[in-house]
Amino acid sequence: MADSLRDQLLKSGIVKQVQQDRVQQDRMREPKRPPPPSSKPARKGGKPYAQSRPARPSAQSREEIDLAKAYAIRAQTEANERKRVEQEAAEQARLRRERKLQIQQLLDGKALNKADADQARNFEYGGKIRRVHVDAAQLAALNAGELGVVQQGGRYLLISREIAERVQAIDAHLVALLVDPNAGGVGDDGVPDDLMW
Repeated sequence: MADSLRDQLLKSGIVKQVQQDRVQQDRMREPKRPPPPSSKPARKGGKPYAQSRPARPSAQSREEIDLAKAYAIRAQTEANERKRVEQEAAEQARLRRERKLQIQQLLDGKALNKADADQARNFEYGGKIRRVHVDAAQLAALNAGELGVVQQGGRYLLISREIAERVQAIDAHLVALLVDPNAGGVGDDGVPDDLMW
């Protein structure tokens, strides 16, 4: 009956020796409380004689180090990914600016729109019905495929087929209307192009 509780637990197998050793090591690692401040004279360095050394921080386990490395690698990967996405966005913006400048230079002074045009030519662009004002000769040329319509700066410009095809080669989304001359005057929707509605 002289066995301690510890010895009894070890014999029964409830507690393993490893767990017990770990508990003892944790007790040894606990920082010691510094003694209360004393009124002893200080040495030349300014520290009192009775001051104890600061407690060492406990060493990190291998798992903690691996976890820290994993977080650092993850942070670096995320930073690289953000940088790559930003560079891609900047490159796309630069290409858009270059295309816009090319189209602006191509269309400069080549618009055939007339201020006194009295007829409206309706067409579908961007999921909506749009219109451009033309005169009778321009309407016939537009329906025959000799002219095209390009959207530039919020306006619809009437231009020659050659210019419209060059704009289409740079950015096809800007060409709002370019009738195929081989279509026979009937649009994709089965409605004749010269029908006024």
